[in-house]
Parts: sequence; C-alpha cells; structure tokens
Amino acid sequence: MAYFQHNAARVPATETHLPATGGLSAWRESLVKKLILEGLGETLEVTELARACALSRSHFSRAFKCSTGLSPQDWIRRQRITRAKQLIQDTDLTLTQISLECGFCDQAHFCHIFTRSEGITPFAWRCQAVHALPSLKITAAPAARR
Repeated sequence: MAYFQHNAARVPATETHLPATGGLSAWRESLVKKLILEGLGETLEVTELARACALSRSHFSRAFKCSTGLSPQDWIRRQRITRAKQLIQDTDLTLTQISLECGFCDQAHFCHIFTRSEGITPFAWRCQAVHALPSLKITAAPAARR
C-alpha cells in the first residue's frame, strides 16, 4: 500500500474537464438575461428573476452563478457599467442622466461602482473616450481658379 501511495504521488494529476452541472437551462438563462437587459434602468430584484424562472431565490442564484460565473447582482452590475460606457461614449447625456438611465440610484453610487469596476472615474473615462475618437480635420476648400 505504501508503495502504491509513493508512486501515485509521482504520477502527474490529469485534470478531467466535466461539463458544469447545476446551471440554468438554456431557455432560463436566455430569459433572465433578456429580462435584465430590458430592465437595466429599473430596480431589478433577484427574487423577481427567480420567480420568472420558476425557481427559488437561492436555487436561482446558485444556478445563475454556475452558468455565468457571476452572481446575478454582479452580472447586472457589469451590464449596467457596459451600458453606461456606451452612453458615455455615444451620447451627450450628463453623468447624472446616465446613472439614472442605467439603474443606479444616484450619480455618487454610479461613480463609486464605475470607478471600482474600471479603475477610473466616469468623467475621466469620458475624457479618454473623446480623445480616442479620430479627430476630423476640417480644411478650407481650395480657392476656385479664375
């Protein structure tokens, strides 16, 4: 027995990648992601998402994390930040308007979550995004020759 244990320690362990079990079914995952994306500007309760999937809150949360790698709240937060970045870059909305549009309770909370996620404030991110855009050079039309 000791010989077996001694030699077994020398054999490299091979990882077997089994498909993850316990996650949401494809239709439930699709449904809940659709509900989240459609309701980003509103208060989203995990209990309501679980109810839409006909699951208990705890089972839903566990299955969602198994399927996505993130808790429902973290996934929602990530989607809100993604949407905020899109709005910051593509619109002239104020940061207050963007924070409300993305479902944050106020601009301070939005700035805190954005900074924690991106490592930079939303205002600084906007400045970088604006400077990253290709600048349009306006040149005077050549004078017409007579």
